[in-house]
Amino acid sequence: MSNDHENQQETRKNRRHEALRYHESPRPGKLEIQATKSLSSQRDLSLAYTPGVAEPCRRIDEEPLDSYRYTNRANLVGVVTNGSATLGLGDIGALASKPVMEGKAVLFKHLAGVDAFDIELDTDDVEAFIQCVRTMEPTFGGINLEDIAAPACFEIEERLSAEMNIPVFHDDQHGTAIITSAALLNALELQGKNIEDVRCVFSGAGAAGVACAKLFESLGVPHEHIMFVDSKGVVHTGRDNLNEQKQAFALETDRRTLADAMEGADVFVGVSVAGIVKKEMVASMADRPIIFALANPDPEIAYPDAMEVRDDLIMATGRSDYPNQVNNVLGFPYIFRGALDVAASSINEKMKLAAVHALADLAREDVPETVTDAYEEDHFRFGPEYIIPKPFDPRALLRVSPAVAQAATESGVARKPVEDIDAYRESLEQIQSAAKALIRGLINKAKRAPKRIIFPEGEHHQILRAANILVDEGIAKPVLMGDRECIETRAAQHDIDLDDIEIFDPRDDERRDEMVCAYYDLRQRKGVTMTEAEAHMAQPEVYAMMMLRKERVDGVVSGLTKAYVESLRPALQIVGVAEGVTGAAGAHIVVSRDNGVKFFSDTTVNIDPDPETLAQTAIKISELARTLDVEPKIAMLSYSAFGTSRHPNASKVAQATRILRERHPELIVDGEMQADAALDPELRCEAFDFAELDGEANVLVFPNLDAGNISYKLLDKLGGAEVIGPVLLGMKQPVNVLQRGSSVASIVNLTVLTVLNAQ
Repeated sequence: MSNDHENQQETRKNRRHEALRYHESPRPGKLEIQATKSLSSQRDLSLAYTPGVAEPCRRIDEEPLDSYRYTNRANLVGVVTNGSATLGLGDIGALASKPVMEGKAVLFKHLAGVDAFDIELDTDDVEAFIQCVRTMEPTFGGINLEDIAAPACFEIEERLSAEMNIPVFHDDQHGTAIITSAALLNALELQGKNIEDVRCVFSGAGAAGVACAKLFESLGVPHEHIMFVDSKGVVHTGRDNLNEQKQAFALETDRRTLADAMEGADVFVGVSVAGIVKKEMVASMADRPIIFALANPDPEIAYPDAMEVRDDLIMATGRSDYPNQVNNVLGFPYIFRGALDVAASSINEKMKLAAVHALADLAREDVPETVTDAYEEDHFRFGPEYIIPKPFDPRALLRVSPAVAQAATESGVARKPVEDIDAYRESLEQIQSAAKALIRGLINKAKRAPKRIIFPEGEHHQILRAANILVDEGIAKPVLMGDRECIETRAAQHDIDLDDIEIFDPRDDERRDEMVCAYYDLRQRKGVTMTEAEAHMAQPEVYAMMMLRKERVDGVVSGLTKAYVESLRPALQIVGVAEGVTGAAGAHIVVSRDNGVKFFSDTTVNIDPDPETLAQTAIKISELARTLDVEPKIAMLSYSAFGTSRHPNASKVAQATRILRERHPELIVDGEMQADAALDPELRCEAFDFAELDGEANVLVFPNLDAGNISYKLLDKLGGAEVIGPVLLGMKQPVNVLQRGSSVASIVNLTVLTVLNAQ
């Protein structure tokens, strides 16, 4: 026992040192300011400052709402505190609370793309605090009040909300209330209880407790069904030591202690201190009770203790090591995102309720692989141990922010109302990922005419999950190849709905003999006997390729469980390359927020292509770019620049460029050139003013497989870019080969491209 205690102490000590190093190195703090405009010339300076800056100043003077158009106010929140009730630390003052506020600002930026300044006010004077924040209104699009002790926090928020024309939101109150309310709705659904009938007990009558109770009321809990317990016992009408907020919830009752209050209660919400709820109190609650023990860092009763008492209990805490973590990061970034994007003048009750319902509904959806991977779980499913989304679920931005923006628009507080909620939701994907925004546009195109895409590895759980998404989104009509019983069993194990998903077992195919004979006819002069044809057609990928060749499906996506070349071979042998094409090629789409969309080729197929193959590769990848509505600007890459080297490796690129120009004079292409000249127009114009490439190249054709493959992988891992692919180019019919072990998202993305090809 002594050794265990010593080990725990050592672990805590190590974590303290780690936390301090994290905040200190490589530079102190967690935030920096970055410019969003170029400042590299005298012209830039004249636009950023004098005299150019006068123009937006005049516009804003004439129309104050233009501040959202010409300044960062449209995306800027002030995180304001005095440190009087800091995150489990109490009244540590303004200066010591600064790391917490910086952390809050980091979450705003990381999760919702919102810029935030942390502001620590060294005052406990309510009037001084209000006056200071109120005078900062021209700076911000919203104010997030944080870690301010009750009851001062109530007056501060109420007055600032009334006196300022931007959203003022005390997260300790309303953030906690919104997440807890979402959890309540789902817990009641699972427990089979009506919100109008339940009796709720609150331990702690501070900012969070009162806000939760008020939002519970808005959702339908009767006022008389809410009982508060503070450090002096039950809040009842006979007490003379109640502040205004407690008086509003005082009940006429003979219950006096927490134990009295919890007897027969349906719901317990703890926002107080650790350990005050005993096992016998949990046992005394009504059938199918709900406990939200949210004291930080240790709950009012430990999760294992409560679950030991009741097997019909649904419980949530503020901790990440137990199910159902109530964490405010599910709320404030996305609520402010929605409010800022419509220039809301406040965050009203309708907007809060919209956030509640958006989060509750999200927990009922299938959970994507990105979330399960982050938490090292096989899967999450709506139920007693999953009543609210996980804190870092990326879908929260796409659900909560649009709900809040729409509620602001409908309730009249939006000064820039949202007109197309679907278009707004898609614009939010750009905040999360430039690649995701690109894929969303492609998905919309694919949905116009979904195609039948066959997956020869249809028994694999990753393929099953991808198929589920493809059907739900209306992207494709997936055909899962494999043993029907195995597919159905795997789907049940992973909670995957097979409705509207076709299962194809080649052993039951009425046309199997015809397919085998067709394969034999195709390969009999390639050394394949009829006996070998039977054996080859027992391989799912071979059968799938023949299905495509015979036009029984519109496309094939394979390769999840094999080396790339093993899946590529049957595609080339059976489907073959398009007429006039000497060989296939591989490409990756590389997307970054700063540099846009780039197409890399060849990245997977041709080890050392000759000039003819390079030219054909350039043509094929240009066609892919046009499919994605990108006008190709092709750079034929080399270590050499326009004849500086006569080595055969450079000469073949120059020859490929000449072939391209002769056959396709309409293409924008130049080379051979180095990568920096391809991507930097100023450098290219200065050193090679004869170059015909206009602007920055977006199609990069590499001289060999080494260069292409290494480049895209380095950018993927080190360059902050996102990579989509590989895309197989030059095939006669739509085929794509996954990289072994691809994620569900990669499978979906490659299927989208396969559908577009089939269209």
